[in-house]
Amino acid sequence: MVGTVGNIERKEQEIIDEFSLFDDWMDKYEHIISLGKELPLIEEGLKTEDLLIKGCQSRVWLHAKLENGKVIFTADSDAIITKGIINLLISVLSNEEPDAIVNADLSFIDQIGLKEHLSPTRSNGLVSMVKQMKLYALAFKTQLNNPS
Repeated sequence: MVGTVGNIERKEQEIIDEFSLFDDWMDKYEHIISLGKELPLIEEGLKTEDLLIKGCQSRVWLHAKLENGKVIFTADSDAIITKGIINLLISVLSNEEPDAIVNADLSFIDQIGLKEHLSPTRSNGLVSMVKQMKLYALAFKTQLNNPS
């Protein structure tokens, strides 16, 4: 388990290093927008009301599946900055074990200054995205610990 949590921390550090290359927030926003354009799209059939994240001003669909003991996330949004933000979260948390996701502190969000530079509604949306990803991971963790 420690190795897996370390993997998340390594990915977080890569993002911190990446964002340290930019001098101001306009450059960071442009980087987030480019990340949004790189987000692998969710299957159209998965853009359903039950996969919408509640608490986001933009429409954000998040799908999670368990594959070989690891959670695979895919997502889409109707707002390009939101797509970039969810892409950041997916790049850190996808393809990790449920327990590691549940226990991840995601300190990179504060370290790159993301929360403080987002509008209050986007910041609330970010919190909702993290919460939903951890809820999926918790559900998979419970499922793994209680096979039927």
